[in-house]
Formats: sequence, C-alpha cells, structure tokens
Amino acid sequence: MLDDLPALATFDRIVSAGSLSAAARELDLSLAVVSKRLAQLESGLGVRLLQRTTRRQALTEEGTLFHAQVVRILAEVQQAEALITQRRGAVSGLLRVTAPAQFGRQWVAPLAALFHAQHKQLAVQLELSDAVANLLDSGFDLAIRFGSLADSSLIARELAPNYRVLCASPDYLARKGAPRAPADLVHHCCILIGSQPRAEWRFVGAEENIVRVDGGLITNDGSATHAWALGGAGIALKSIWDVGDDLAAGRLVRVLPEHTVAAAPLHAIYPHKQHLAPRVRLFVEFLRERLQQAWRW
Repeated sequence: MLDDLPALATFDRIVSAGSLSAAARELDLSLAVVSKRLAQLESGLGVRLLQRTTRRQALTEEGTLFHAQVVRILAEVQQAEALITQRRGAVSGLLRVTAPAQFGRQWVAPLAALFHAQHKQLAVQLELSDAVANLLDSGFDLAIRFGSLADSSLIARELAPNYRVLCASPDYLARKGAPRAPADLVHHCCILIGSQPRAEWRFVGAEENIVRVDGGLITNDGSATHAWALGGAGIALKSIWDVGDDLAAGRLVRVLPEHTVAAAPLHAIYPHKQHLAPRVRLFVEFLRERLQQAWRW
C-alpha cells in the first residue's frame, strides 16, 4: 500500500484534521471515499492504524510509527514536485498559518493577502489565536510567535527586531501617577495576558529585576489588552509592534522607559527544515523581508 499516494495523503490528512469527516471536508471528498481509503490502507498493512469512537480518534502504536514515515514520504514527493513547480515560478497548495491575534490582524493578515496575490494557485488559511498551538498535532505549516523556542524539535527563524514596553494612556497616568521604579508597579492596575491573576515582569540591566504584579484585568486576548490600555484601565506589557504607532501618536505613553523589559523575539516556527515546502519557505522569506522593511522603532 506504500505505492498508493492518495491513500497515504488521506491518512496524513485524517491525522492532522482530527477526524475522518474533517479530512473529507478539507480534501473535498465524500466521507465514504475517505473511510474506504483508510480501510484499504489498514487491510493492506494488516494492522489497525486508528482507534475510533463516535467522539474521538487516536493513533495506535503502529499508526504513530507509520504516520511518521508517511510524513517523510509525502515530503519527498512534495519536494520532487517542487523541483518542477519552482521552475515555473509557481507556489501552490494550502498554506496553514497561526499567529497571535493582534499581531496577526495588524501585520500577518495584510501580508498574507499580498503573498496570495502574487501566487494565485496558493490557498492561505490563517488562524489567529494567542494560544500556542502544537504544530505537529494541529497540522499548521507555520506559526508566528513572540518569545523563545521551548521545543527543540522545531525550527525557529527570526523575522524582525522586537522589544516589549510597559505603556498606559495619558489619562491613566494623570489619575494614578507614573511609577518611578519597577517596584512601584505593585501599587498600579496591571493588565495581564493569560489565565493567571499574577505574573512576573522581568527587567534586565546590570542586575535582573523581577517584579510580581497582580492583574486587575486579565485576558487571553492581546487585542483586549491593547483596548484596555488605550481606554485608561491600567498598565500593559506589549510588543512595540502592537503599540509603537500609539506611542508615536501620544495615545499611549511609555512607563519606566529607562528600565529595559526582557525581550521576546519575533520568530517563524515550523516543524521541518530538510523537507520544507516551497510555499512555507517563500512565505517565511516574504514575511521577513516585509517586516524588516516595516520596522521603524
């Protein structure tokens, strides 16, 4: 059955999509065809690849081992096809990208549209979320992330400079006063991103200074943090990419500008380097070029 590329591709899509029905929708095939291809693959191999119930599916041990090989086989086929595709100057297929919500709306979405305009045979699917997706499980080709890379099995490519700033609205600072030292933050309303009511804000210099702040406002969405800061609700810790224009226009003011906050690099993260699809490689290069051109802080 290893010579049945449609069956192998269908099996890979079932794993990445999470179910047979989702794979059928993504492949634009009937559920019956997808089920038949999986059944033929399991029959030919003589093992069960997936354990399925009405609510969930999970790879068997044999399925996990087999899927790892299938990914490599499909990557090799894709690389072979890319040799001809690149000669034609065309990029095709589906590019699945995930990015932080606010940065994605402001920067990635417009650039993805420009990239698509240059490569009409390519479809781009962009998911915006501040949650960190598992690339290997979710099926994304690429993630745009702020911060360091925790998983050594992934590849990180730095896209552009970045630094974080503490900021608040002029109205908030007029009402509450501006903190003069990091320790003063404990007396202010700090806007936190995440799910915990407390966070550690790190300042770097001659000696690292860690301040534990309580969140008067907590959200999992970067855009909500931005809106709260603009509305005078408190002090937020944001990427300069998100608030740089507001600082320049005076809508926000830097807090503790003489104290440097620990940086969070802007990276493109992807799972494979050796067999990187041309659409992924070219989009990463496109993002890097355009974001570095846009850097102005």
